[in-house]
Amino acid sequence: QVQLVESGGGMVQAGGSLRLSCAASGRTISSYRMGWFRQAPGKEREFVAGINWSGGSTAYADSVKGRFTISRDNAKNTVDLQMNSLKPEDTAVYYCAADLGGRYVSTRDYDYDYWGQGTQVTVSS
Repeated sequence: QVQLVESGGGMVQAGGSLRLSCAASGRTISSYRMGWFRQAPGKEREFVAGINWSGGSTAYADSVKGRFTISRDNAKNTVDLQMNSLKPEDTAVYYCAADLGGRYVSTRDYDYDYWGQGTQVTVSS
């Protein structure tokens, strides 16, 4: 079992930045692909960013490309999401997810077996 805990959420003005962190415990995530998803009120959960086990391959939703960066530190068992130039439409609960099929990035939430509890990000205009 892998336990995931997100941190770093909060409230920020449009144009600002936040850095989310996902700390894993229970197992090392060095063989896991990792993803960030988000869910806004009244909307379905959507893919934000993903990274393969080595960090050599990443993927982003079109809505965040050029603004968000996903990274991982396998030695620390963490995955981060740097979010810049935030917009009000980025407001959502952000979830970290992990899956043992680590070689390729997945943008599909049903590929991920482990999920964190989420952290709220609110961007005001």
